[in-house]
Amino acid sequence: MIERLDNKSLSISGKLYSLWQESYLVEAEILKAVKFPPLQRKCQGFIDSNSEFYGAIENDEIISAIEIVGLEEGRHIQSLVVHPNHFKKGLASKLIKYALIKYEFESVFTVETGLDNIPAISLYLKHGFVEQTQFDTDHGVRKIRLILTRIKN
Repeated sequence: MIERLDNKSLSISGKLYSLWQESYLVEAEILKAVKFPPLQRKCQGFIDSNSEFYGAIENDEIISAIEIVGLEEGRHIQSLVVHPNHFKKGLASKLIKYALIKYEFESVFTVETGLDNIPAISLYLKHGFVEQTQFDTDHGVRKIRLILTRIKN
């Protein structure tokens, strides 16, 4: 079951921090990234964030989470993480579906990931996102920005 995560809570922010470390370590390896920004995020960064966090909890641990940022033009998936012990269980798809339903009145969703992160790109394409642009970061990773535009009736 997916639920809202209170990132202002020290306990929850600590669990988010741990999940980010485990999950983004795998992505950093895929992207061959050094000084990967998601791995530099501290526990206080979760507490100070104005993002909305949703996730799945199992045995009092957060096993997957999605971070959503509100933008003028819609919503941005800032992060989508799954603990490596829970890869290939459909958790990322469930989080995306949850976000798309929760924000059903938003006409635009965006997300960015490393261009070499084929599993993530495939996941977003499966959910209707399309490539918007590619760009280079200051930390040496080529990224892709994907967009999902929904027509409002």
